[in-house]
Amino acid sequence: RVLVIGAGGLGCAVLPYLAASGIGSIGIIDGDVVSQSNLHRQVLYTEEDVDQPKVSIAAKKLKLLNPDIQINAENTYLTGKNALKIIKNYDLIVDATDAIAARYLINDVCVLEGKPFVHASIYRFQAQVSVFNYKNGPTYRCLFPSPPKDAPSCAEAGVLGTSVALAGMLQGNEVMKIILGIGEVLSGQLLLKDGLTNKQEIFRFAKNENIKITLESFKREHLQELKIIDFASAKAKKGIFLDVRQKQEKPVIKLPNLIQIPVQNLRDTMDRLPRDQAVFIFCQSGKRSKAGYKLLAENDFKNLYCLQENAPELEHLV
Repeated sequence: RVLVIGAGGLGCAVLPYLAASGIGSIGIIDGDVVSQSNLHRQVLYTEEDVDQPKVSIAAKKLKLLNPDIQINAENTYLTGKNALKIIKNYDLIVDATDAIAARYLINDVCVLEGKPFVHASIYRFQAQVSVFNYKNGPTYRCLFPSPPKDAPSCAEAGVLGTSVALAGMLQGNEVMKIILGIGEVLSGQLLLKDGLTNKQEIFRFAKNENIKITLESFKREHLQELKIIDFASAKAKKGIFLDVRQKQEKPVIKLPNLIQIPVQNLRDTMDRLPRDQAVFIFCQSGKRSKAGYKLLAENDFKNLYCLQENAPELEHLV
């Protein structure tokens, strides 16, 4: 039983090969919809699928590829509230997200549940692949103890679709090696593959025995309550709307009391925000607004809300 977290570029690369290989039960979790701007790297989808849930489309197409496998599609994001319940039902976890916070959540749940997880990420032309918590080996926190201040997503940094595919193929290869019990698994090793120069390196790292993950530490970090509010209620309540997207992202939302600060710049520019008013945060899909909420809460902003509607929905309401 393999769970793939994320049905974006990496998920689209790895899922067809897992399905075609005959893995009996595959779980897919992602709360996003297909976006036309991402089709160049999310090749499971076509223009006909735009605005439909990724997991539904992915499940349908994987069933066409192999009708004998079981597909469990979860049209939601992995959160502190649902992660333990979902991950415990699988034997092997595939991290196909592009959100830093999600990687720490996946890592911590996998450590608590004793599950290995195969990680891949991309930055522009470089693919990074590793296997964490394999047979009680080094974890993601052994390599990256705490989240970096600034970490752009694929949409923000810009990547080639082929770079994403390369990372996904390497990731899928690790999954098959673990399932079949063959070869040398990338446990305690971070594989770096440069798509421009074709240079390949392996960075080795050891387990940090001083890093302890407990249920209590998990609750402190991942179960922070988010206050959610709809746009109509936010307008009536009055306050500042905070758009944490990049300036060039569409659609453009125009509100008289709107401040735009990309989430990766928020730590250094949060002084622009009033502490005596409500702050209503939104982005394109909800991921970055939650990250912004968490950062501001950690810096003693009290009157925070994540908007229920994301930018595509807000466009029709303002």
